[in-house]
Order: sequence, then C-alpha cells, then structure tokens
Amino acid sequence: MRIANPVLSVPGAMQALLALSEAAATTGIDKDLAELICLRVSIMNGCGACIDYHTKLLREAGVEDRKVYAIAGWRDVPYYTDAEKAAFALAEQATHVHVSDEVWNGAAAHFDEKQLAGLMLVIGAINLWNRMNVGTQQKVG
Repeated sequence: MRIANPVLSVPGAMQALLALSEAAATTGIDKDLAELICLRVSIMNGCGACIDYHTKLLREAGVEDRKVYAIAGWRDVPYYTDAEKAAFALAEQATHVHVSDEVWNGAAAHFDEKQLAGLMLVIGAINLWNRMNVGTQQKVG
C-alpha cells in the first residue's frame, strides 16, 4: 500500500462517493445488476480489493454462483438476461470511455433515461474506486 485509501484520508470523500451510489440506487436499477456491473468493471481494471468486496456482496445477496463466476465471459454463457448483457456491454465500453451508438442504443432498448443515468453513475463510481485502489495498491480484504 502506497498511502492510506484516499477516501479515508480526505474529509468528505467517503460521504461523497457513498452519496453517488445512493443516488444511483434511486434510478430503478436492480441492486444485483449494479453489483454485477461493479464486479465486471473491477475485473477489467484488475482491482483485487473491489473484486473481493463485490463478490462477497453478490454472494450475500443470494445471486447464483454461476452468474458471479461467469461474469468475465458474459457474452458466451446463457445465465444473463438481454438487459443484463446490454448493461455489461455499456459498462465495458464506458470503462474505456467511448460508447458506440450501437451499444448505447442496445442499453436504451432495455432501460429508460433515468435508469441509463443510474447505470452511468454506477459505472463511473466503480471506475473511480478501482483507480484509487489500484493506483494506491490497496490490500485485499
């Protein structure tokens, strides 16, 4: 660990990030879907602390093990709904910044504008957590 987690070191930072997640939760996005997105993005970004944390939350929520363990290969398994797959595609592209019209329209076919905003908040927030944790080499567990 290079430094203590920035959200614990900077007054108000933790509350701000938690408020962002709370705001996303008011948009009608399914909580399990939000956690699956957090896990998928964390795997993409190599954030061990977040992979560990979101896997635990998904298991505690009773999400099927196969949905948790197959998330990296979501395109090739039958465990996810079309809406979930559209959300994962959006999460992957947004993590790389640019979202194609095809992917955006695919998500828009399943989610309304408020839910799309919620998805983007979830994706943005987990990317921020990942970058802070990976960049400062936060420990897992």
